[in-house]
Amino acid sequence: MVLSIRNQFTGIVSEVVHGSVMGTVAMEISGGHTLTATVTMDAIKELGVGVGSPVAALIKSTDISVAIRETAGLSIRNKLRGTLVDLDSGGAMSVARIALGEGLEITAAITRAAAEELGLEPGVEVTALIKSTEVSFAAV
Repeated sequence: MVLSIRNQFTGIVSEVVHGSVMGTVAMEISGGHTLTATVTMDAIKELGVGVGSPVAALIKSTDISVAIRETAGLSIRNKLRGTLVDLDSGGAMSVARIALGEGLEITAAITRAAAEELGLEPGVEVTALIKSTEVSFAAV
């Protein structure tokens, strides 16, 4: 299957927190980063994932925000620090490519106005912010 989702990461489940309806699944990906997904308990059971399971995380580029300063005081679970390596702007939107280390990149689609207000340009240290409800995963 080929997907249009740009951000696809493989990793290993490091923690599963069970709830009555929803649960969280934390996965370790390259570069020492952790991604957390919040999904239904039905999905966790149907996929059969547990600690040690290999998974693929999927994140749409439009579900990623970009920050240029410290990000304390946010409820967002996924905060991936990196360096902006490319910014492609046109019309109303910009696509930011962020290097996370060890050959790992994440792509964020943000408004051109936001990119300009943040002063984004290659070499700037940024944080990719992703709510855990916007991370999907698949068992591999």
